[in-house]
Amino acid sequence: MKKFCITFLALTIIFLSLNFCGCDLQKKEYLRIHIRANSNLRVDQDIKMEVKDLLVEFLTPYLVDIHSKEKAISFLKSNLKKMEELTNEFLTKSGFNYSSKVLLRSEKFPTRIYGNLTLEEGIYDALIVELGSAEGNNWWCVVYPPLCFVNCGTNYVYKSKILEIINNFFKKI
Repeated sequence: MKKFCITFLALTIIFLSLNFCGCDLQKKEYLRIHIRANSNLRVDQDIKMEVKDLLVEFLTPYLVDIHSKEKAISFLKSNLKKMEELTNEFLTKSGFNYSSKVLLRSEKFPTRIYGNLTLEEGIYDALIVELGSAEGNNWWCVVYPPLCFVNCGTNYVYKSKILEIINNFFKKI
């Protein structure tokens, strides 16, 4: 009975702290990517997807060896100019008279489902790629963990820090 009461109390405290303290551990673990098309014209939507493919091809080899969000952010920060140059060169070669802007910042995202994973609506850190006026429909996914880079061969194991704390607590009892 004592274990039950302690378990119930611990779970209640954890639940309340996660739901009412403004903490959102899940959102802190993900780094999103957001590519905004110049417009909704078919040609701008098509080039947006080609830019997506270009950036996925560029990022994939590096993401294989990145195993933390902080390292992913560091890599992206040091390569923002390179990604913008690649994108602008591609736009020019494709005959477009507009350029891109590539940056990292926090933005609001709607709820999205990626297979068995649901990312709730909220503010996430993100790699933002704006093409031209960036007023068209957009494409988004996740850079870290590399959910949009599924062919990179990395198997990620998701761990729950809370479950780890609870398990360690009960090992001591």
